Amino acid sequence: MKILAVALLVALAIFLVLYVTLVGRRRLAQRTTTLVPVPPPVPGSDTGGSGASGVGPVRFGPLEAVYVSTTLHGDWLARVGAHGLGDRSSALVSVHDAGPGQDGGVLIERDGAQDLWVPVNAIRSAGLAPGMAGKYVGTDGLVVLTWAVPEADGVAAALVDTGLRTRRAEDRGGLVDAVRYLLAAQQPQQAHHPQQHPQQYPYQQEAR
Repeated sequence: MKILAVALLVALAIFLVLYVTLVGRRRLAQRTTTLVPVPPPVPGSDTGGSGASGVGPVRFGPLEAVYVSTTLHGDWLARVGAHGLGDRSSALVSVHDAGPGQDGGVLIERDGAQDLWVPVNAIRSAGLAPGMAGKYVGTDGLVVLTWAVPEADGVAAALVDTGLRTRRAEDRGGLVDAVRYLLAAQQPQQAHHPQQHPQQYPYQQEAR
């Protein structure tokens, strides 16, 4: 009887943890739906999946990585639960140049979640950081992209930070450099006016 009682208590505890987690995720998604618009689809793909014809040639990648999370800009604990942006997953990350009739940007192909396309004209900065949204990995452990999710469905554009942890540490600086190359090519005037970029995270580091 004692073993049965203990087993029931353990099962009840597990159920309560799962229930609280599920309710918390639902509330987070509902709260951030009105703050962050639906991200743009991958060019040339109606479903946002891989193999899109509207994406330009690859400049860097694809790299194996972990999609850590997306948070509201400037608050690394404010995880965005809407649109699956807060769902941690394995991913392939590639940086694409703009081509004739093709868009440039960063493609994040996620396992078990919708792929994420970050167009170059929405990117504000790229850098390295030690952690975000409950994930701390140490100095320069994450690549952080700051970008503006365009206005959609009546929800105003929102500035967010997306965190990626590449499988190989040596790929992080290359990924940041590739994104910064796109920014310089897209908006060369900003290279002479760095003050026009939004302020970085207090903890964000320059790529080495």
